[in-house]
Amino acid sequence: MEISKGIEIIGTGLFIRDEKLLVINDLHIGYEEALQQKGILVPRFQTKEIIRLLTEMIERVKPVMVLLNGDVKHEFGRVLRGEWREVLEVIDFLQKLKMEIIIVRGNHDPILQPIVGLRGVRMVTEYRIGETLIVHGDELVEKERLKDVKRIIIGHEHPAIMIREGGKKEKYKCFLKGKWNRGGLRKGLEIIAVPSFNPLLEGTDVLKEEVLSPFLEKISEFEVFVVSRGEVFNFGKVKDVGK
Repeated sequence: MEISKGIEIIGTGLFIRDEKLLVINDLHIGYEEALQQKGILVPRFQTKEIIRLLTEMIERVKPVMVLLNGDVKHEFGRVLRGEWREVLEVIDFLQKLKMEIIIVRGNHDPILQPIVGLRGVRMVTEYRIGETLIVHGDELVEKERLKDVKRIIIGHEHPAIMIREGGKKEKYKCFLKGKWNRGGLRKGLEIIAVPSFNPLLEGTDVLKEEVLSPFLEKISEFEVFVVSRGEVFNFGKVKDVGK
């Protein structure tokens, strides 16, 4: 499904057609290990599943570049042993396929550079493609950096919604699309919030929980695009979902 002109939803990522660029967000590699250190036992399948999903997406849209939009690793102030190994495993997989890799730094990534630097991967604070700006989404962007920008793609939020049917309820990852009008802009910029690519992280229920990203302050007006079993469903605006 096309969520914006020239931009398709592919799984829980985005594909920018003209640039042949695949954008995925919030891998949080090492999340399993962090849970285990807290005494929560979970099976270690995260990285294999990430690579499996990436394989499907790459075979489908054939990108030439993959952009990892923030929070590639999970832990803030240290590097877990498994994080080091598994981050390199994902990068090695992509480089074996001759993909150019760019990483937009997220708030979980202050000490990611020593790892990705081993493979010569470029890290940036933002990435610009024509009228589209890609940032992690944990901080606002200064007005001066928005010249000629019409669209901002963000991560950080891990958007999801809880859907109830009778006595059953289930959380689904979703994309959000809406407008951001701060900073004295004459016209609101389009915002696209992308869910977490990590299969273990269901996300924040945007119908009930407080949002994290400052770009989503008027979230009730955002459109919801739910991802389920390889299909995408437009649920309308947040304020109307569940009525």
